[in-house]
Amino acid sequence: MAVTGFRSRVVALTVLIATAVVAILVVVSHVLLSRVTDTDAHDLARTRAEAVAANVTAKGGRVVLTENSSEALDEVAWVYADGRLIDGNVPPSVVDRVEELADSERSQTASVGNYLLYARKVPIDGHHVMVIVRVDLTPYETSEQRSLALSLILGGLTILLAGGVAHLVVHRALRVVHEMAALADDWGHHEPGRRFNLGVPRDEFGELGRTLDHLLERVDNALADERRLTDEIAHELRTPLTVLRAEAQLAQLSGGPVPTEAVLSEVDRLDAAITTLLRAARARTDKGTRCDLRSAARQAIAGRAVEVAFPAKVEVAVAADVAVSLLSPLLDNGLRHAKSRVWITARLQGEAIVVDVLDDGPGFDPADVDRVFEAGVSGGDGYGLGLPVVRRIAASAGAEVRAIADGRGHVEVTLPAARATA
Repeated sequence: MAVTGFRSRVVALTVLIATAVVAILVVVSHVLLSRVTDTDAHDLARTRAEAVAANVTAKGGRVVLTENSSEALDEVAWVYADGRLIDGNVPPSVVDRVEELADSERSQTASVGNYLLYARKVPIDGHHVMVIVRVDLTPYETSEQRSLALSLILGGLTILLAGGVAHLVVHRALRVVHEMAALADDWGHHEPGRRFNLGVPRDEFGELGRTLDHLLERVDNALADERRLTDEIAHELRTPLTVLRAEAQLAQLSGGPVPTEAVLSEVDRLDAAITTLLRAARARTDKGTRCDLRSAARQAIAGRAVEVAFPAKVEVAVAADVAVSLLSPLLDNGLRHAKSRVWITARLQGEAIVVDVLDDGPGFDPADVDRVFEAGVSGGDGYGLGLPVVRRIAASAGAEVRAIADGRGHVEVTLPAARATA
């Protein structure tokens, strides 16, 4: 319905514009033709009057014609001398107007019915001589009417042709757009890796193809992000669930009670993992959000044997719960793989605060530093637990996290520093 409506609007607009253009052209051409025919009629009248005036002269004190005019000329040209008709036959329908022109003192034109009258004064000493000619305007008006009718017919055909061409062009253009949209939708569901790849846009369709490629890229990234989230959830929840199952099976085989402390510990671990994943999904960098990094670090440590080397007060532009969710999994990894010591430091770097989570364990393999944040990937002695979630939270909060292979456990978190308030 939307496509049909758009096509109809384009065709209607084209017809409207074509109608306006044709109307203007018809009016302008008719006005120009009227001026041309008027000019031709006046030129013909002047030519006739000059031809007759050339034969008028004075002899013996009288005004006479040197040559006898034809009968045909007598019907369209008349000569008046001193108020008296001396040549020609004036039709009764125009006699009053002709005599009025004959009495005038200057050359002029007048219209009577479908006739143009032109009076020309002939300079003859001692006499008042006027030559009056008549031009029939009927042929000129007929020519104007025929030209107007032909212009209207051609204009109507032009309007119909413009509407038809617009309908055809828009139909073909929209068909291409519809096909591209259908292909993009199908690829987005079944082949997200496919692209139009039309190269540098040369027209609107090239721009549409590039836009659809970007849209497909975002869809592909969203699907990949969804798969990563699923992997992260499975990765984070599998270990505590396995421990709970093992404890339950052990209690069942031994006939003893289920160890409450172990069960509560793993349930807490499950709850922490779910909470962290929810924070990762909801984390956003809002304007004005800030927290005391030292306080957030203490919450993340929560009684763990971790050394803290922070300045007196460090504020970052992230929410406190987000900072805790970032640091807790890193501290867990450090404690799990440290030999004897885990510590955390903070330093100012430009407009950011860099937090280093360190331990004296084996550290990361240089070949794995770019892969340790992928779900299910672990390096060396088991690094990787919780790191995919850390990466997701960092990306959502406008932070950056990376592993550093320097012979010890070292993860660097770069957080935006909070701006000083006025």
